[in-house]
Amino acid sequence: MPPSERTSVALTHPEVRSIIIGVMLAMFLAALDQTIVATALPTIGRLLGDFENLPWIVTTYLLAATAVTPLYGKISDIVGRRVTMMAALGIFIVGSVLCALAPTMLALILARALQGLGGGGLISLAQTIIADIVSPKERPRYQGYIAGVFAASSFAGPVLGGFMAEKLHWSAIFWINLPLGLLALWMTNSLLKKLPRHEKPHRLDFPGAGLMIVATTALLLALSLAGPNYAWTSTPILALFGGSLLFWILFVVRLNTAPEPLIPLEILVHPVVAMAIIAACAAMGVFIGLTIYIPIFLEGMYGLTATESGFTLIPLTVGTVIGAASTARIMARITHYKRPALAGLLIAAIGIAALAIDPKGLPLWALVIILTVASIGLGTIFPLTLISIQNAMPPHQMGTATGALNFFRSLGGALIVAAFGAIVIGSLPADMAAHVTIENLASTFTAAGLDIGSVFRWVFIAAMAGILVSVVSLSVMEERPLRGNVRPEAGAAE
Repeated sequence: MPPSERTSVALTHPEVRSIIIGVMLAMFLAALDQTIVATALPTIGRLLGDFENLPWIVTTYLLAATAVTPLYGKISDIVGRRVTMMAALGIFIVGSVLCALAPTMLALILARALQGLGGGGLISLAQTIIADIVSPKERPRYQGYIAGVFAASSFAGPVLGGFMAEKLHWSAIFWINLPLGLLALWMTNSLLKKLPRHEKPHRLDFPGAGLMIVATTALLLALSLAGPNYAWTSTPILALFGGSLLFWILFVVRLNTAPEPLIPLEILVHPVVAMAIIAACAAMGVFIGLTIYIPIFLEGMYGLTATESGFTLIPLTVGTVIGAASTARIMARITHYKRPALAGLLIAAIGIAALAIDPKGLPLWALVIILTVASIGLGTIFPLTLISIQNAMPPHQMGTATGALNFFRSLGGALIVAAFGAIVIGSLPADMAAHVTIENLASTFTAAGLDIGSVFRWVFIAAMAGILVSVVSLSVMEERPLRGNVRPEAGAAE
């Protein structure tokens, strides 16, 4: 074992706690900026005089953040976690300041892209740093805190965004990142110097990184623009899908031929990593898809307002936190730690199947209970897949593997959400589908005289299929004993 891997971690419990709070704050920043903008968009559009390009404020951030996530994991394995985290936070803070100062919509969109380039690394780097200082056996208890971070951002983001845009100024939603980002830098900078150095001599595969970024961007652009903006069979969408496919093929060729590929094939084909990624992708896609489209179902089927449907959706978000936190605590105490997640996913599939059988006959309270139980089941998969992957990887590949999980989970989520959208929007007449948005989708169904229950039956069937994919993948995934120390002996993770 190289000396860098034998370095001990000389951290006291208060230092560990400070690092974890700091990296979770960084994670909160990245998660918050995915939600805080949504409720401020109308105000931004009015003050900047541009409503047509508003969606790009959200889309550009997600495109940039998703595309660079694997790069951060690889770079952290090359130069170390501290330097990479400081760089990501620095880029994110600079991007936030430029967003706040943007005088035009174009400037804001470009600044959001820069902000996304920084934010794309914060979540996976935070997870990797926690893995560096907490053993797999102890790590599950921290996953509840991570789930809480995402839940808090889901609740606080829309509320803060609307309040700041209305009572202060829309730029306040970006200025808030400055003190929070600087606090995260201050809390982690000196202590991260004490982290063990796991990196081995690596080279960053720039051609492979370029191919992956282009392929990802083209795919996400196609998924974002198809439907309301362009027909799925239109020339621009087909060109984007075709270009993405071409660059993905070139990326796979590069993985097989590069001396040291961006994501080593031994990671992608690893029996734990491959199955965990598929399981996480399917579950994450179903969860995000339900949070986006269930409010439309509530408005169209039960006559709820947008605000009422938002409050009704809270149990769905809270349920994933409960599921994640519960599974994380159980994992450290039992040998067959996959069983709780498998049971939770099967219960979720049964609940969603009940919705598919009778989407129009359930009272609202019964629907909320079913969705809450299903979300608890979905939440069980998230800490399990992350810890399983990190438990199976040697320290010098921890960042790459964690980055790959977050990247493919985001990409898979986007594909499943697009599938839900194709089902819902594809049921509308062509002239109406061309002008529909998420905000007016429920009223468009009413205007078209369509049975929203029959349409959403297919959404629930698709969701059930996604959950079953997660069940099968998790069943096949190898269940390795959780290590009790941070650094395995040589060959332990082979």
